[in-house]
Amino acid sequence: MHKICVIEGDGIGKEVIPATIKVLEATGLPFEFVYAEAGDEVYKRTGKALPDETIEIALDCDAVLFGAAGETAADVIVKLRHILDTYANVRPVKAYKGVKCLRPDIDYVIVRENTEGLYKGIEAEIDEGITTATRVITEKACERIFRFAFNLARERKKMGKEGKVTCAHKANVLKITDGLFKRVFYKVSEEYKDIKAEDYYIDAMNMYIITKPQTFDVVVTSNLFGDILSDGAAGTVGGLGLAPSANIGDEHGLFEPVHGSAPDIAGKKIANPTATILSAVLMLRYLGEYEAADRIERALEEVLALGLTTPDLGGNLNTFEMAEEVAKRVREE
Repeated sequence: MHKICVIEGDGIGKEVIPATIKVLEATGLPFEFVYAEAGDEVYKRTGKALPDETIEIALDCDAVLFGAAGETAADVIVKLRHILDTYANVRPVKAYKGVKCLRPDIDYVIVRENTEGLYKGIEAEIDEGITTATRVITEKACERIFRFAFNLARERKKMGKEGKVTCAHKANVLKITDGLFKRVFYKVSEEYKDIKAEDYYIDAMNMYIITKPQTFDVVVTSNLFGDILSDGAAGTVGGLGLAPSANIGDEHGLFEPVHGSAPDIAGKKIANPTATILSAVLMLRYLGEYEAADRIERALEEVLALGLTTPDLGGNLNTFEMAEEVAKRVREE
């Protein structure tokens, strides 16, 4: 029995999460779904965007499946990542047949350090009209995110991938913080002689995800750079509606679509559930349920290839109808 904390959150989270739950139930696996609240609506009602009860449930469960947060995102999802110490944010970038993509052979993963950098939120107003923000980079956090990235590349190599880690940084300008980041990257790479290691400046990397995305396997970078880079990468494979993510630590896992709450389409039942379904696939693999994860991904690939999708991908199905097409194939396999 897998005990899953389910947080729908705001906006389309209330649609894509229930749709994904139907797909998970179609696997036949024993789940206990424990629902918890967080986000804008909870804040307006209680004055707290991330209630203590939600934190307790998240800490007690085997994994967390999260929908979306609106204006309170910094107080909800960013805070929850820190509480669970999910230091590795994993964002696959993959082209699927039936979806308009930059290239059909895109298949790599961006690993983003999830606990430090500017996302520490250490800001201050020095004087009127003058502000400052502190960028935190520590050797300890660098070492664990790089080992995570190299271990992931090693696992992907077993599945026929290249076995390469690319570090994106700005050490030529941020000589102390990113200087440390780059230096530790190559120090850790010495422990993985079977995996190739390379690095690019983040501005060049931003170009390369468009001009040569097929050359990447695992890309690792710092918190803010990873957030920006992965959203851009999602645009090369169909947009944020197809961008899943996993937040993984030594003891906890938090899984969420990359897209936000999309208030402009919330309640219309046209939100693309693909990113959330793929996030659930990542969750199943985290839980060791590889066969079920593969079944869902194969079913989703077939649905996308057949054009049985929401309007953003050219189809005419609503959120729940698309999810049901996936669930039906999962049950039949």
